[in-house]
Amino acid sequence: MNRVLVLEDELAVADVIELALRKAGFEPLIVGGVQAAREHLHPRAFVALILDLGLPDGDGMSLCRWLRGHADPALNALPVVIVSCRDEESDRVLGLELGADDYLVKPFSPRELVARVASVLRRVDNRFRQEVPEITIGPLRLSRVSFTGWVHGSVVPLTKTEFELLWVLAGSPQRVFTRQLLVERAYGGATVSDRTVDSHVKGIRHKCTSPTKGWDPIETVYGVGYRVRSG
Repeated sequence: MNRVLVLEDELAVADVIELALRKAGFEPLIVGGVQAAREHLHPRAFVALILDLGLPDGDGMSLCRWLRGHADPALNALPVVIVSCRDEESDRVLGLELGADDYLVKPFSPRELVARVASVLRRVDNRFRQEVPEITIGPLRLSRVSFTGWVHGSVVPLTKTEFELLWVLAGSPQRVFTRQLLVERAYGGATVSDRTVDSHVKGIRHKCTSPTKGWDPIETVYGVGYRVRSG
């Protein structure tokens, strides 16, 4: 199954994306609005979503948020590549925080878009084939199946990006990760700054150290980076 849902309302851009995907062996379905996309998004109907942000009936960010909050694991984990003319760092960071797997700024090379989609799909495939479905360290438990985290048995409302960051750290509990390495492993090499990594770590700590949970899973190794606490 190689169907890709493309949410793009500019016909010229949609035509370019469709042609590039078909040449690469994908089967694209083009829709021009958020509501139309939601009507087509069923579990395991597509291998990826290419998502524009400025749309006639809403912002693509809302669709990404809806996907990452979906109860069905297949939809929750659907790979998302944002393609947008918004090139501010704040927009890229927000897209990644909401759970996008990559972010490409218009105008773009059709070959680069196909390469980004293929790269995201390889990462997802390798992740599910090679990684264990669950990690437990001290009071922390992470489930790759549901993209959910718990501390002391209480659910932690992690974004997809926060989950990926914590999953990478928890997967190698003795290792200290530099920010650059975390960008490569948790963000798939997407263009984000060290400050963005620090912001996500801060968000994880805030959610995990709430009164009902009360445990910081991440230790700062000053001058180097971060590692997960052993217990």
